[in-house]
Amino acid sequence: MPGTLYTIEVRPSIPPELNLLEEFANNLIYSWDRQVRGLFFRLDRALWDEVQHNPKLFLRRISQEKLQQAVEDPVYMQDYSKVVSTYSNYLQTQMVKTVRGYFKKSDLISYSCAEFGLHESVPIYSGGLGILAGDHCKAASDMGIPFVAVGMLYRQGYFTQKIDSEGNQQVQYTPSRFQDLPITKAKDENGEHIQVRIKLPGREIELQVWVAQVGVNKLYLLDSDLNSNSEEDRRITYQLYGGDRTNRLLQEMVLGIGGLRAKRAMGLKPNIFHINEGHAAFQILERCRELVAEGLNFYSALEAVAANTVFTTHTPVPAGHDVFDHQLIETYFSEYVHELGIDMGELLALGSSPVATYGFNMTALALRGSRFHNGVSRIHGGIASEMEHYIWPQIEPHENPIRYVTNGVHVPTFLANEWVNTFDLLFGSSWRNEMLNPGYWKKINDVPYHSFWSVRQSLKAKMLEAVYERSVNQYRRNGISESQIRRLTQYINPRETGILTVGFARRFATYKRAALIFSDRQRLARLLNDPDRPVVLIFAGKAHPKDQPGQDLIRRIHTFAHDPEFEGRIVLLENFDMALSRKLVTGVDVWLNNPIYPLEASGTSGQKAAINGVLNLSVLDGWWDEGYNGENGWAITPHGPHFSDEFRDQEEAKELLQLLENEIIPLYYKRDGHGFSFDWIEKSKATMESLIPAFNAQRMVMDYIRDFYEPAIRHGKQLHANQYELATALANWKHKVKVAWPQVSAERIDNPPESLHLDEGIDIMVAVNLGGLAPEDITIDCLIGVLDSNQEFERKTCVPLEYKRIDEFGRAVYALGLVLPQSGNQCYKLRVYPYHSDLGQRFEVGAMLWL
Repeated sequence: MPGTLYTIEVRPSIPPELNLLEEFANNLIYSWDRQVRGLFFRLDRALWDEVQHNPKLFLRRISQEKLQQAVEDPVYMQDYSKVVSTYSNYLQTQMVKTVRGYFKKSDLISYSCAEFGLHESVPIYSGGLGILAGDHCKAASDMGIPFVAVGMLYRQGYFTQKIDSEGNQQVQYTPSRFQDLPITKAKDENGEHIQVRIKLPGREIELQVWVAQVGVNKLYLLDSDLNSNSEEDRRITYQLYGGDRTNRLLQEMVLGIGGLRAKRAMGLKPNIFHINEGHAAFQILERCRELVAEGLNFYSALEAVAANTVFTTHTPVPAGHDVFDHQLIETYFSEYVHELGIDMGELLALGSSPVATYGFNMTALALRGSRFHNGVSRIHGGIASEMEHYIWPQIEPHENPIRYVTNGVHVPTFLANEWVNTFDLLFGSSWRNEMLNPGYWKKINDVPYHSFWSVRQSLKAKMLEAVYERSVNQYRRNGISESQIRRLTQYINPRETGILTVGFARRFATYKRAALIFSDRQRLARLLNDPDRPVVLIFAGKAHPKDQPGQDLIRRIHTFAHDPEFEGRIVLLENFDMALSRKLVTGVDVWLNNPIYPLEASGTSGQKAAINGVLNLSVLDGWWDEGYNGENGWAITPHGPHFSDEFRDQEEAKELLQLLENEIIPLYYKRDGHGFSFDWIEKSKATMESLIPAFNAQRMVMDYIRDFYEPAIRHGKQLHANQYELATALANWKHKVKVAWPQVSAERIDNPPESLHLDEGIDIMVAVNLGGLAPEDITIDCLIGVLDSNQEFERKTCVPLEYKRIDEFGRAVYALGLVLPQSGNQCYKLRVYPYHSDLGQRFEVGAMLWL
C-alpha cells in the first residue's frame, strides 16, 4: 500500500488513585522489589514483556481502560496501598544497627564504576562487574549507609546477541531512548541542569549529568552526546567499552575526572572514595589537582588523596587491565600535568608496570593512588598480591597491602518470589534483617520436604517455559522446520519437570571452558540419553565481539545441540541478560562452572543459584573455594599452572563427568518410591543454609565498611587535619626514605648460638647503616616460627628489636633478648624496613631488607 506510515504514541493519564506508579517507575527499587514490579505486570502482562520490563515505557503505553479497571479492582488497590506504605517506610531507611558505629552524618561514600547492572531495562552493563556494582548500590540502600555512585550513561550500552542457524553470534546495538529510562537531568540548588567540562588539547568536552534514584541513594551518570560537542566527542559515551584506544582513554577521563567534577557540581563532599576496577582511576589525579590548586605540592596531595581511597581489582589476568600507550597519555595530559605541578615523566611513572613497560597501567595508578586495596575472593586476593607485587617490590606478596572481600549477591534481587513467599509464611518478614546472621539460616531445615520440592519444581517449570519460548522464537527465526523444533525442544516442557537440568550461563570467554563437558563425547551421550535417568544441558552467554575464540565456543556448542545424538538434550540460548539470568539461576537443578584455575576472580552466578537451592558443580576457584563445605554441592579439583593445559583439561573433565555419573545423577533420581529425592533436598537445603548468609551483598558491603571504609575515614581524617600537615610530612618522609634506602645495610653483630637450653635466651644485636635515615625511621622484626612439612618457614609470632645506641662506626644498634617458647628445632628470621606511625599500611613503602 503506497504512502507514508506515521506512528504516534498516545499516552494515558495516570489516575490520581495510582499517582505513585510514576514515582515507582523512576526509582530503581523496582529492580529488586517484586511487589513494586508486580503493580506493573499485573496491569498488562503481555505489555510488560513487550516493553522488556521497563516500567517507565510501560506507563506510556498502558491502555487507559486497564488503568481504570485497576482503580475499580479492590484487590489491586489494596495491594497498591500496601506497596505505597512499604515504599514510604523504605524511603525513611535509617542505618541498620550493625553499621551505625562506623559512620557519622557528615560521612559519604563515593563509588565509581564503568558499568552498573541494576536491571535489564537500564542497559549500561555488560556482565559480572556491572551486576556486582549494581548489587553494591542496592545493598548500600538497604543498609541506609551514606552512599553515592558515579558511572556513565551509554547511548547503546552492551550489544544484543542473536545466534544464527550456523551458530554464529550476530551482534546488534540498539540505541537507548533516554526518555524511556528511569533518569532525569541533575540540577543544582538553583534548579539549573548541571553540566561539567573536561579540557583536552585544543578543545573542551561538555558532559551532561543525569541522575537515577536507586532506593534511597543516587547514581549519577555522565553523557557526552551533546550538540555542543564535536561528533567525535559525542561518541565518547556512546558505547560501553566501545571504540578504539583513544576513545577508551577518553571514556576513562570522563568517568574519573568528569565524575569527580560532577560530584563537586552537585555540592557533594565524599570522604571515602571507592574505585571499582581501574577505569575510574583518573579520579585520583583530579583530586590531586584540586589540592595542588589549594597550595599543596603534588606528592603531599597524593598522600592526602590516597589516604581515603579504596581500590577493588577484579581481573586476575594481565590482559584484563587497561594499559594506554605513553604517546596517547602525553597527548591528552600535556596540559593537565602542569596543573598537577609535575612533569610528564612523573605522571607516566604513576602508571608504570613491568607487564607493560611501554604503557600507562590504570591498575598501577589506582594502587599507587590508594591505601586500601582488595581482590574479590580469597584466592583472587592472593593472585592480585602476586600480580601487583611490583608496587611493593621488596615485600613478600602475602604481606603486601592487597587484601580481599569476597563478592556477594543482592538477595532481594535474585531470590525467587516463591522463596520469598515461603520464608514470609514460615519465618515471618524478619528474615530480611538476618542476612548477617549465619545461625538464623538453620531455619531452612524447618521447610517441609514436600514444600521445598514444590517450590523447586514451580521455579523449574517457569524456567522451562521461558527457555522453551526463547528457543522456539530463535529456531523459527533461523528457518528451522517445525518437526525439528519439536525434537530440539522435546525435553524442555514446563509440564515435565522431572528431568535433571544442568545450567551453564556466563560470558563465553575461553578460560571459562564452556565446552569442557564435551571432552568425552561418548560418555556424555550415554549420560544425557539414559532413558531412565536423562539429563538436559542449558547454555547461554555472550562472547565479546572481538573475541573470536569465544565465538568459536558458541559455534561448537551449537553444533552439539543440533547433532542428532544430542537433539533436545543440549539447549543453547541467545541474548543472555539479567531477565534470563533470573530464570536460569532459580530454575535449573545444577549450576555448572569450570573455569581454568585460578582465573575466576570470584564469580557470582553460582551464588545466585545457591540462594535459590540450586546445587553448584564447580572448580574450586573464586568464591566456591570458600563456599564449598563438602555437603552443599560438588567440587572439581583444580590443577595449577604447573600442569600442562592438556593434562589439566583431561583430568578436570574426567572428574566432572565422574561426579555427574556417580554422584549427581544417582542422587537426583534416588526417589525411593517418592516423588522426589530426600537426599537431594537435604543437599539443597544445606546450600541455602550455608551460602545465603555468607555470600549476600549485605555481608560484602559490611566487610568493606569494617575493613576498608572505616579505616579510610580514619586515615583520611588524620592526613587531612591542619591543612594536610601530616600528608605533607609523610610525603617528605617517603622522599627521604626513597633517596636513602639504597644506602641502607644491616648485619648481625652478635654470635648466634646453634643450640641452647629452654631456660636460656638469645641476645640478638643488629647494626644498621642508616644511609641518612634516623634510627626511628626503621623497624627491625624478629619472626619466630618452625619449618612445615615442605621445609618452608611457617611464622608463629613477630617481636620487634629495640633501638639501643649509635656505635663507633656510626651505625644504629638494635637489640632483642629472645627466649624461645618451646624446645625442639625452631627458626627465626630478621628483617629491616622503613616505618612511620602515620602510614596507612605497614609495608606501603615497599622496601625491606632480610638479614
